[in-house]
Amino acid sequence: MSNEQYERIPAEKFAFVQEDKKLRDKALETKARGFFADAMLRFSKNKSSVIAAYILLFLILFSIVSPILSPYNVRDTDRRYINFPEFVPAIADMKLGFLDGARTMDSQSDNAMLFWRGIAEETGRDPVIDTLDTHETVVKRRGKEITTYSYDIEVNMYYSIGVVYKTFSYAEYQALQDWQNETGIQAIRPYVNPEDISGIKDNANIWYKVDSKGVAELDENGNFIPAYATDPTKAGAEYNSIRIPGDDGSLVYSTAKSGSVQCRIDYYNYYQYLNGREPTFVFGTNVMGMDLFCGIGIGARFSLLFAVLVSAINLTIGAFYGAAQGYYGGMVDMTLDRISDILSGVPFVVVTTLFQLHLAQKVGVVGSFLFAFVLTGWIGMAALTRRQFYRFKGQEFILAARTLGASDGRLMFKHIFPNAIGSIITSCALVIPGVISSETSMTYLGIVDLSDFAGTTIGTLLSQGNGAATTAPHAMLWPSLFLGLLMISFNLFGNGLRDAFNPTTRGVDD
Repeated sequence: MSNEQYERIPAEKFAFVQEDKKLRDKALETKARGFFADAMLRFSKNKSSVIAAYILLFLILFSIVSPILSPYNVRDTDRRYINFPEFVPAIADMKLGFLDGARTMDSQSDNAMLFWRGIAEETGRDPVIDTLDTHETVVKRRGKEITTYSYDIEVNMYYSIGVVYKTFSYAEYQALQDWQNETGIQAIRPYVNPEDISGIKDNANIWYKVDSKGVAELDENGNFIPAYATDPTKAGAEYNSIRIPGDDGSLVYSTAKSGSVQCRIDYYNYYQYLNGREPTFVFGTNVMGMDLFCGIGIGARFSLLFAVLVSAINLTIGAFYGAAQGYYGGMVDMTLDRISDILSGVPFVVVTTLFQLHLAQKVGVVGSFLFAFVLTGWIGMAALTRRQFYRFKGQEFILAARTLGASDGRLMFKHIFPNAIGSIITSCALVIPGVISSETSMTYLGIVDLSDFAGTTIGTLLSQGNGAATTAPHAMLWPSLFLGLLMISFNLFGNGLRDAFNPTTRGVDD
C-alpha cells in the first residue's frame, strides 16, 4: 500500500502541549486510607450488618441503662405481685389498652362480678377494665327454665388484690397511721369480724353482708350492706388516723391477735407506704415478684461481660496454639492436634457439671464456669488459625520475607496473621453469642446458679417464666425477645465483619 493512499496531516496541527514546562510527580489529591478505614467503608455498605450493629448498640445500652432507670433492683421482690402483667399507673389511667396490668378472666359469674364490684367500691379502684363478652345459659331446675350469665372480662391485676389481712406490732401499726396522716392516703380499712360475714376468714375483700353461700346480700336499691365492726371493746389498738368517708368514729380498724394487731390493709396503698411509689413494672413481674425490666438488664450485663471475657481468653490461647500448628506443621502440628482432639471429645455439659460440683468450692461459681468454657472453648479458634496459616505460609510474599531474613515470629504475626485477621475477628464475634447461648442454657437447666453473684441471668429468668408460660406469657416473652435479638444481631454483625476485614476485597467497592 503506497503512502499516497494515506491522508497527510498538516504540520501546523502538531503542537507541544507542555513545551515550556517541566514534568514532575503530582501529590495525590485524595487522602491515604488505612486497612481499618477501608474495612469500615465496606462494612457500612452492608445494610443488614449496619442494622444489626445498631440493634446491638441498643441492647448494650439497654443493659446499662435499664437497671438505672428502674426504681427497683433484683433483690426487690413482692410476693403479692407474682407473674403480673406490664403496668404503669399513668398510662393505665389513659385507657390506651397497654401497660394497664390487664389479664383476661373467662366465665365470671354474677357473684364474681359482685366481688369485683365490692373491691371497686371499697378501694376506689375498679379492677374490671372492660367486659369482653357475655354468655347466656338456660338451664332447667325443678321444671323451670333459669337463665344464668357469665362474663369474659379484662381485670387489672394490681387492683384485683384489693384488701388483705396483715399483722403488725403496735409500733408498726402506729407508724402506718402516722404515714396516713402525713400523706392523706388510706391504707388501713375498717375491720370486719368473720362471724358477721358467715364465718369467712380467708378473704379480706368481703366487707359486706353475705349469705351462707358467700353471696352478697343487697339492699332494696341494689347496694352492698356494710359489715364493718363497730364494737370498740374488740379493737386491737387505738386508732387515731384518718377514717373512711362516712365514718363518724364508731368503726373499728383492728383486732388483737397474739400480742399484735391484725388489720385489713388496702394493699395498693400499703405498697406505696413500703416503697414510696405506686407499683410500676414496664415489663411486668416474674414468679419471684421481680421487676423484669431491671432483671433483664442485670442479666444481660453479666452475659455480655462474661461472653467478651471468654472470647478474649479463647482468642488469645487459640491464636498462639493454632499459629504454632499451622506455621511449623509436621510433628508439632500432629502432636498439638491430638491434644486438641482429646479435649474436644469431652462434653461441655459434663465439664461444667463436674466443675460446679468440685472446683466451685475453691474458686467460686463464676470462676469454675469460666474454666469450663476455657478448657475447650479455644479449640475452634485454634483450628481456624491453623487453617489460615496453612493457607498463607506458602505464598510468594512469605517466601520473599523469609529470603530477606525475617524471623519466624515476624513471619507469623507480621505477615501471616494480618491476612487471617478477617476470619479470626469474625469467628471471635460469633463466639460471643455462642458463649451467651451456652451460659443461658446452663442457667436455664439449673446446672449453674449465678444468682448470688450476678443477681440473675437471662437463663434464670427464662427458667422462672417457663412454669407460667400459658398464664403469664410476658415472663418468657421479654427475656426470649432480648436473647433472640442478641443472637440474630451478633450473627449478622459477625458476617459483616468477615466481609469487611477480608483483605482480598480491599478497594473493590471504591
